[in-house]
Amino acid sequence: MLVADIHHVSLNVTDTGRSLTLYRDLLGMSVLPRPNFPFGGAWLDAGGGRQVHLIEAAVPADLGQHMAFRVVDIDVVIERLRSAGVEVPDATPVGATGIRQTFVLDPDGNRLEFTQPA
Repeated sequence: MLVADIHHVSLNVTDTGRSLTLYRDLLGMSVLPRPNFPFGGAWLDAGGGRQVHLIEAAVPADLGQHMAFRVVDIDVVIERLRSAGVEVPDATPVGATGIRQTFVLDPDGNRLEFTQPA
């Protein structure tokens, strides 16, 4: 395979500050240095050398596209988000794999999956 790993994913957002409340403050991602682009945004450390880039631009319609975050304890993530007023369904099993997952929408409607390995 020519691809070695995923470096970053980009998400369009309408308000970087509002989005940082979720990604930085609730999920614990740290803000990374970012070039002085002619549009707003932020680069975030998502762990393991991977990044999330927030780009201030029109947000595309939700057609099922999403980004998944592997978590150690999905119940802790759910409780933290709920305590901040984020609507989060209970985690559900993925067949007989032992994996549990839940999905939420960020402030702009980008779909995020949280998945806890077996």
